[in-house]
Amino acid sequence: MAKRPPAPQSVYRRQLAPRLKALREATPGMTLTAVAEAVEITQGSLSRIETGQRGTTPVLVKALLDHYGVTDPEVREDLLDLVRADIAQRNSWWRKYSALMAPTQYSGYVALESSASSLHSYEAQIIPGLLQTRDYARAVISAMRVDLDAKSIEDLVEVRMRRQDLLTSDEPPKLWAVIDEAAIRRLRGTPAILEGQLRHLLDMSLRPNIVIQLLPFSIGLHPAGYGHFMRMGFPSPAEDVVWVENLTVSACLSAAEDVERYDEVFDHLRARALGPPETRTRITEMIKEFRPSDQREA
Repeated sequence: MAKRPPAPQSVYRRQLAPRLKALREATPGMTLTAVAEAVEITQGSLSRIETGQRGTTPVLVKALLDHYGVTDPEVREDLLDLVRADIAQRNSWWRKYSALMAPTQYSGYVALESSASSLHSYEAQIIPGLLQTRDYARAVISAMRVDLDAKSIEDLVEVRMRRQDLLTSDEPPKLWAVIDEAAIRRLRGTPAILEGQLRHLLDMSLRPNIVIQLLPFSIGLHPAGYGHFMRMGFPSPAEDVVWVENLTVSACLSAAEDVERYDEVFDHLRARALGPPETRTRITEMIKEFRPSDQREA
């Protein structure tokens, strides 16, 4: 059996880990072994905390800060807030679906998405999940997950709908979605679902935090021929990441050179795609085009 890539780290954990490591290394004599013995955990556990591979608790972080002589109340509270945020995220609403989401690390994706400040999405075959209607999501998930029963499909539909709450939250991320024309024409055989989905795209495109661009067939080949991706930006000092996936495996790319490469590709896509006003016009035309002939306006 192929080894799966490691689960993505929480954005809060990725901020906490290097700061704890820096505090230890800035304190003379504080080796991993010495600190682990002092706070009564294994060296391996402390190492995984410092690399973000493992979560921790406020009690342990307080013990570490005491051992490092950190007394500044603002520094201590800032680090403890990161610990609490990581714990809260691990106990978020999607936890009840964790068994269903585990095979492709979908819960890791949702955790990252929920804390991102910006989202750059390219989709070649389907409408982005954050912009899907319930009926469209059900049709897509049913077609793609032939291994699931009806209840599991409905659970994944509910996850997809709950994810969309972040777009209307008090501090929503900026979503910039480039959608290939193929993603719209793929569902042409179900006009009622498609019309509802297209009208939803028109509504969402009017939100101040959302930009939608259509990539028409007429542009021909383009740099994103390898497939869809989601580029996620986070508040500093957390590193930005790119999420890619296929049928059985998902990958979270955090190396700077990988993120920069996808940024370059996304810049090419949005430069060649229809602008937001032209996209709305084209979607409106498509609604009329896909409507049964006996329902079209004269």
